[in-house]
Amino acid sequence: MSRPAHVSAGPYAPPVPARELTAVSADGTRLHVEVHGPDGVPAVVLAHGWTCSTAFWAAQIRELAPDHRVIAYDQRGHGRTPASRDCTTDALADDLEAVLTATLAPGEQAVIAGHSMGGMAVMAASARPAFVEHAGAVLLCSTGSSRLVAESTVLPIGPGRVRTWLTRRVLGSRAPLGPVTPAARRILKYATMGPGSTPHMVEACARIVHACPRTVRHSWSHVLDLLDLGHGVRELRVPTAVVAGTADRLTPPVHARAIAAELPHCLGLTELPGVGHMTPVEAPDLVTARIRELVASHTSTAPAVPVAPAVPVAPAVSAAPATPAVPAAPVAPAAPAEESA
Repeated sequence: MSRPAHVSAGPYAPPVPARELTAVSADGTRLHVEVHGPDGVPAVVLAHGWTCSTAFWAAQIRELAPDHRVIAYDQRGHGRTPASRDCTTDALADDLEAVLTATLAPGEQAVIAGHSMGGMAVMAASARPAFVEHAGAVLLCSTGSSRLVAESTVLPIGPGRVRTWLTRRVLGSRAPLGPVTPAARRILKYATMGPGSTPHMVEACARIVHACPRTVRHSWSHVLDLLDLGHGVRELRVPTAVVAGTADRLTPPVHARAIAAELPHCLGLTELPGVGHMTPVEAPDLVTARIRELVASHTSTAPAVPVAPAVPVAPAVSAAPATPAVPAAPVAPAAPAEESA
């Protein structure tokens, strides 16, 4: 079965990278990495979520690349990174470390933004040497550290063992997603996006998610089911901002509030009314603005030269923001909001 291509026009069409390379992880997994923008400017590293790819960050890459060096990579089994039998939070941490080491000069710091499973990679790597060396600040978007299945509201029934059991089977399904049809768009919008998401947002996300192999989707669903990264949150000592959508059914705001309460240096929690799980797509301007604020406050320009074993790849051939309910302070820690993938 042929897989859908990414959208080819509009703000969610993936930009052509300045260069591509392969970062080699601890177990030999070869990670596809894209670098956008010029050298000698502040660096931003983007880690996408479950069933996504570098294309998920198209809007942020397009806006940031003129004056930032934007580094995006495909998680193992996603996009152009091959699948691996090792689907664990340790593997997520290994992969992020490999990307940081391969793309940043010694001592160079970057803002690292993680969405969903990408945020979990950040939490898993928070005490790793390469992360401590290179993380100047962090943005966590629509993510959680534990109890993802139990807290999910994808199924419209009350919480409890029945909902958890059914949610586990829905999220862990081996069924193919098939082509991107009108019915598939409606299902994806309900499960992952807010009611105000526009058709071109839904189309972009559907094409990305449907391109993920079902075996990869199934393998990583087990990791999300058993996730327990509370220790990683407490070890995340760099300045960290948190963003969540109030209509997120996969990682409801209860997760963002718990993370904000545990972070040693939380810059604030921003809750986006009516926005779902796909915050970088649904609220692209706000997410990009948060990244810019973190860069301006917590990083400095350094020369960017790959310094770890990395395999260069031939260059590729060319081919409305929400209003935060709880403002995030760019410097001073903000108290997490009250109440409650």
